[in-house]
Amino acid sequence: MSEWRNLSERTVYENRWVTVNMADVELPDGRHLDHTVIRLRPVAVATVVNEANEALLLWRHRFITGAWGWELPSGGTGVGEDPAAAAAREFEEETGWRPGPMQLLLAVDPMPGISTSHHRVYWSDRAERVGEPRDGFESARREWVALAAVPELVARGEIRSANAVAALLMLHHLRIGGGADNT
Repeated sequence: MSEWRNLSERTVYENRWVTVNMADVELPDGRHLDHTVIRLRPVAVATVVNEANEALLLWRHRFITGAWGWELPSGGTGVGEDPAAAAAREFEEETGWRPGPMQLLLAVDPMPGISTSHHRVYWSDRAERVGEPRDGFESARREWVALAAVPELVARGEIRSANAVAALLMLHHLRIGGGADNT
């Protein structure tokens, strides 16, 4: 099976967060097509799961989709910044809790057909409350949510973000759903 080949790209829009390019792509049969490519910084995502198998989540509204839902703290990784450190920083800024050592849970590319948005999801099994969230405006509330409730929350559309769905279902499986090591 042959691969699609990106022969060239030209930028059609750029700011500090995103670059939108048009790529000249050659298909395996020799045809060419213009393909939009959205280039983003890598994203660091974090959660903490406590001894009661609850994850600290953010309840927030997304004006782009017009939907409310549970999400994980996340943000862009700075140039040269360690993704685990970025995840811990975002977690503390958005929740007011400082996580323990962060462990890589998974890496996902939510939209690989159009975007370089690469998400690395980290988790810890402990956190210390250090005060009010610095970026508290990013969510309406922060709550410890039982991992046992995650499948139902996903089914009801209350967890919609791709990185949160993947991470929380993985943690549900590992912690309470019969994962290999029940971490």
